[in-house]
Amino acid sequence: MSSFAVGDIIKGKVTGIQGYGAFVALDDKTQGLVHISEVRHGFVKDIHDFLELGQEVEVKVLDIDQESGKISLSIRATEDLPKEKTQKKESDNGFNTLRDKLQDWIRKADQ
Repeated sequence: MSSFAVGDIIKGKVTGIQGYGAFVALDDKTQGLVHISEVRHGFVKDIHDFLELGQEVEVKVLDIDQESGKISLSIRATEDLPKEKTQKKESDNGFNTLRDKLQDWIRKADQ
């Protein structure tokens, strides 16, 4: 069977791309699938925006189906979580902006 184990982080090469994911060769005999949801953190609309044939990628083995031999891989599991965007100041909040504009609109309407 496979010489890989769940949790392994391996370098591989993208050998095929479909709308649902990318096939990655781990060695001469073994390949796995990176589902589109495992390409990167966040939403991926088109996998072609992030991967191309022949590209070398680092992947983590998520699962190995012993019966079928299928290997599930993840690229995003090898990357750090993106830092959260800094929260806007309260005055930049959309509601506050509307509140400020409302006061201007009221003043202009009274004139």
